Amino acid sequence: MKITNDPTLCHQTHKTIESLITLNMTKKFALSICIFLLSSTLISAQKGKKYEVKSQDENMAVVVETGKKLLWSVQHKGQQIIAPSSISLHLADDVLGDNTAVISATTKKVNTVINAINYKKASINDQYNELTLNCKADYGVTFRVYNDAVAYRFFTKKKGDIIVENEEANFNFIDDYRSFIPIQWDYRDGKNFNSSFEALYYEIKLSQFPKDSLAFLPLLVEAGQKKVVILEADLEDYPGMYLNLNSTGKGFKGVYAPYPAEADTVGINYIPTKREDYIARTTGTRNFPWRVIVISEQDKDLLNQDIVQKLAAPSRLTDISWIKTGLVAWDWWNARNISGVDFRAGMNTPTYKYFIDFAAANKIPYIILDGGWSQRFDLFKVNPNLNLPEIISYGKDKGVDIILWASWYAILQQMDKAFPEYSKMGVKGWKIDFIDRDDQVAVASTYSIARKAAEHKLLVDYHGAFKPTGLQRTYPNVIGYEGVKGLENYKWANEDQPRYTATIPFIRMMAGPMDYTPGAMRNATESNYRVISNNPMSKGTRCNQLAQYVIFESPLQMLSDNPTIYKREQECTNFISKMPTTFDETIALDGKVGEYAMLARRKGDTWFVGALSNWTPHEITLDFSFLPEGTFEAEIFKDGLNADRDATDYKREIVSISKSTKTAIKLYPGGGWAARIYKK
Repeated sequence: MKITNDPTLCHQTHKTIESLITLNMTKKFALSICIFLLSSTLISAQKGKKYEVKSQDENMAVVVETGKKLLWSVQHKGQQIIAPSSISLHLADDVLGDNTAVISATTKKVNTVINAINYKKASINDQYNELTLNCKADYGVTFRVYNDAVAYRFFTKKKGDIIVENEEANFNFIDDYRSFIPIQWDYRDGKNFNSSFEALYYEIKLSQFPKDSLAFLPLLVEAGQKKVVILEADLEDYPGMYLNLNSTGKGFKGVYAPYPAEADTVGINYIPTKREDYIARTTGTRNFPWRVIVISEQDKDLLNQDIVQKLAAPSRLTDISWIKTGLVAWDWWNARNISGVDFRAGMNTPTYKYFIDFAAANKIPYIILDGGWSQRFDLFKVNPNLNLPEIISYGKDKGVDIILWASWYAILQQMDKAFPEYSKMGVKGWKIDFIDRDDQVAVASTYSIARKAAEHKLLVDYHGAFKPTGLQRTYPNVIGYEGVKGLENYKWANEDQPRYTATIPFIRMMAGPMDYTPGAMRNATESNYRVISNNPMSKGTRCNQLAQYVIFESPLQMLSDNPTIYKREQECTNFISKMPTTFDETIALDGKVGEYAMLARRKGDTWFVGALSNWTPHEITLDFSFLPEGTFEAEIFKDGLNADRDATDYKREIVSISKSTKTAIKLYPGGGWAARIYKK
């Protein structure tokens, strides 16, 4: 149907389309799309077309406006969430999105189920309405509207390679809202775009965004009574998106690391020393990353979001039978400070046999040999105090497999040789550290490493890395991601971690696996905490640490403390060792961003419940109505009566419950509550 500039005909066209769509809704799908002439009073007085697509529950609406600029806006239940915001893709010879000429607009409704791999649930209902604009100049934009989220991305259909000079992405809010923003700060070699992607949240108004700073994703904006989380998905062969304050003073614009022309090692890092004046050099026919917002009326719903899994590319592995997730005993955080042994503890064969014995006794499937087992940049120069084949063989005999640490630079240089040789030796995976970049080269490498590792049936755990964006679905052998200010920070920093750990389940964890590395057994109140590197402690209660195993998602979940102290605390160790790291079902029970979080997860017939708090005590009611019919037994760990004086204080109890049970939970300062629930 032709769009005309005559207002009368335009009105008639609108009515005709509306009638056709209403008829189509009864036959095919419930999708609203309106096309009409854009008023001359809108932004920049641009003339063009307007397209609207709604979610299947009709609560979410996206309006796309074409003309001089390509604009998108979002409403939720009539509330403007994103005001008209310009988007475009700047190529070397064209700006895709400016003066948009739409050739065709197509829509579809999708209702499908994703069978998840190594995830917090076995299946994901994927339901959305989609609008695709195909434009002149061989490009287009796709918009997906979910009941609780909106996503868009560009695609191109050009021959040969293209240069992307920049991508314009704007998220304009209508007010100066309060927000939770992680600011890039720990620059590697003092250079921007090089950091660990670990930061506490600035809890500030949008207009208070620090000057000369960048935020990394995800971040959260409080839009009145609703929460809005901004993130990205399906990031492949393209730089990650940072955000900065845009010219509105209450909105964000996308910023991207320029393409690295040259790089060199600086300490353990591999840092660009020269950059191009563009952000990506890529194939001309491709999909670009999804730009995503999630909108929630209840904080707790942010705890159980699947948007990144939904938008990620499906698995490229045909055989995943060899991929085994689980717990791992970690050596680095505790500095291998075992005791009560007749050998000198350290980076040596007897120490790792001790770790293996502990893992085997507690049915923990992995141990990690962290930094120091080989030279920093040569994975074939093994520490002379280690007999690696002997350690691997010893572990195999006891049902414990070995994961090796490596710097990203060493992997880039040696993976073609190291992966097949160490796989043949019996190594099961690699913890790859100090990427500390997300330019196009770094992002592309995470895919090539995952692909090469899978060829040799090796697992990958990315540390010193940017947030996950769906690679874990595309290559399920990637079973861990850091990109979080984890437990390691207790070794050198005195910070408000309890508030942080009560915040990240709502924001950072939405992106995917979060290798926070819980499990500290030396627990301290706020006043008793001290920074100690080799025998570190944590802030908050023992039960806070136990609850993290339920709440924090990581298919490869660390036991960060040392085996000796776990043996002394066997009651807690027994609880941890029974924790799965992937689940069949997840239910968000309660929570408030930065205050407390409570989740239930199911594996088979067994349920696990966790709750944790910031420094403010909380009393919450746990309703067990999520349980099926029948009588259950619950093994409960709760803060002891004196946990506010001695954070290691806890009480374990066994109680009978059913789906009609309700119980009051008291979370002490930095407190926690954890339970394993099983049929009698």
